[in-house]
Amino acid sequence: MNRKITIDPVTRVEGHGRVTIHLDEYGQVKDSFFHIVEFRGFERFIQGHPYWEAPVLVQRLCGICPVSHHLAAAKAIDQIVGIDPKDLSPTATRLRRLMHFGQVFQSHALHFFYLASPDLLFGVDAPAEKRNVVAVAVENRELAIKGITMRKFGQEVIKAVAGKKIHGILAVPGGVHKTFTERERDYFLDGKNIENIDTMIEWSVAMVDFMKGYHEANRKFLDDFAYFPSGHLGMVNDKGGLDLYDGKLRAIDSEGNRTLDDIATDLYQDYFSEAVSQWSYMKFPYLKKQGRENGWNRVGPLARMNVCDFITTPLAEKARQEFIAFTGKKVNNSTMYSHWARLIEVLHCAEEMKILLNEPELMGNDLIRKGTPRLKGIGIIEAPRGTLTHHYEVDEKGMITRCNLIVSTTHNNDAMNTAVKWVANNVISRKGHITDGMLNQVEVAIRAYDPCLSCATQAMGKMPLKAEVYNHEGELIDEKFKN
Repeated sequence: MNRKITIDPVTRVEGHGRVTIHLDEYGQVKDSFFHIVEFRGFERFIQGHPYWEAPVLVQRLCGICPVSHHLAAAKAIDQIVGIDPKDLSPTATRLRRLMHFGQVFQSHALHFFYLASPDLLFGVDAPAEKRNVVAVAVENRELAIKGITMRKFGQEVIKAVAGKKIHGILAVPGGVHKTFTERERDYFLDGKNIENIDTMIEWSVAMVDFMKGYHEANRKFLDDFAYFPSGHLGMVNDKGGLDLYDGKLRAIDSEGNRTLDDIATDLYQDYFSEAVSQWSYMKFPYLKKQGRENGWNRVGPLARMNVCDFITTPLAEKARQEFIAFTGKKVNNSTMYSHWARLIEVLHCAEEMKILLNEPELMGNDLIRKGTPRLKGIGIIEAPRGTLTHHYEVDEKGMITRCNLIVSTTHNNDAMNTAVKWVANNVISRKGHITDGMLNQVEVAIRAYDPCLSCATQAMGKMPLKAEVYNHEGELIDEKFKN
C-alpha cells in the first residue's frame, strides 16, 4: 500500500479543492492530484430559461468574478439577438469595457494584496498565523492601505456602472440598460479625492516597481519554483496587442511557436475539446490538433504577457518590456512570475479606465441595438484568471437548450496539477510527517493561478483544512487540522 497526504481544502483561493499526494513505501512521490470535489450544475439548470436571463443568472456562479460571467454571457446573448461586438453602440461598448477593467483591477488587487502577498512578504515557510492580510497590515501598513483602496476603487467603478459592487446589472441583449452621468464620471477624475484614477495609476506603477525589485532580490526561487514548459492561451486585438474584452484567440507552445493563430472566438469549437477525469469534476480543455497530452494551455496574466505582441497603454507596455528583458526569454514558463504579470495588468486597467472616463461617448444615450435573431451565441472574454467562454443555444421560442462554460480556471486545471506535482517531487519530505511549510508550498503553487473554484463548483457548509499521512500499510500516522 502507498502513503497518502491530503490537503482538504486548499486555502486562500476562491472556492474549494483538495490535493492528494501519493507516496510509495520508501517515501518517494508516486503521483499527485488537484481535485475539484464539488459538482457544478449551471450548465444544466440554466436550460429552459429564456436567453435574456443568462447574464443575470450566470453571475451567481461567483461573488469574486460575477462581472466576467455577466459580460461573457452578455456577449453571447448579443449574438442571439443578432449583434456582434463591433455592432454595439459606442456608449454600450465603453460602459462594458469600463466595467470590465474595473473588475480586473479589483480582482487582481484582491488576489495580490489579500491572498498572495503574505507568501511573498513573509516567505513560504512562515508560520500560519502570519499568512494573512492582517499580518501584512501590521508589517507593511502602507502596502495594505494601497491594496485595500485599490480594490475599493475597482468596486466603486463597478457600482457606478452596474448599481452594485457584486451582482450588479449593466448589460442587456444588444447593449446596456443605463448610461453614465457627469457626476459619476467626475468622482473618479476628481484630483481632490484620494480615490481618483490618477492616484490609482501612480500606485499601480509603484506596485509594479515593488514587484520588479522583489524579483531581483529573489530571482532563483521565483525562476525555479514550480517551473515547467507549457502552452499559453490569450486574446489579442487585430494588431496582436493585449485586449481583455474582445479580440481573437492566440496560443503558443513553450518555445513561442504559434499553435493557434489568431482565430475568431466564434470558432472555438473547431479548435478546442474538453477531457474529463474520474478524480475531478472540473474538465480539462485542450487544443484538438495537439491532442490531450500536449494541447493544454495556461491562461491568465502570465499567459497573456507571453502571447501578446504589445500592450496598448504606454506605462503598462513599458512594464511589459522590462518584464521580458528581465527574464531574457521569449516565453516565461515560471509559475511565480504570474504575480508580476498580474500587477502589469493592474496598471494597464488603470490606464484604460482613465482613457474611458475622459471619452464623451461614455455618457451617450444610444444604448441598445437589434439585429436579425440567431439560435446560437458565443461570448469569450479575458477574465482576471484567464480566457472565459460562454456558449448558448436556444430554440425558436428563445429558451436555452444548451449551455457550455469553459471557465478560466478550467484551462489552468492541467497547469495547477503539474505545479502540484512539481512541489510534491521537489519539496515534500520523505520523513513521514507534515509541516505547515510543506503544505503551504503546495498551496503557493496553486494560488499563483488565482483559481476561482466556485466558478466550477458549489459547496455548502464549513470545510476545514485536514491533512493526513498514511504508512505503506494504510495506517494513519500523522494528521493536522486547520479551521
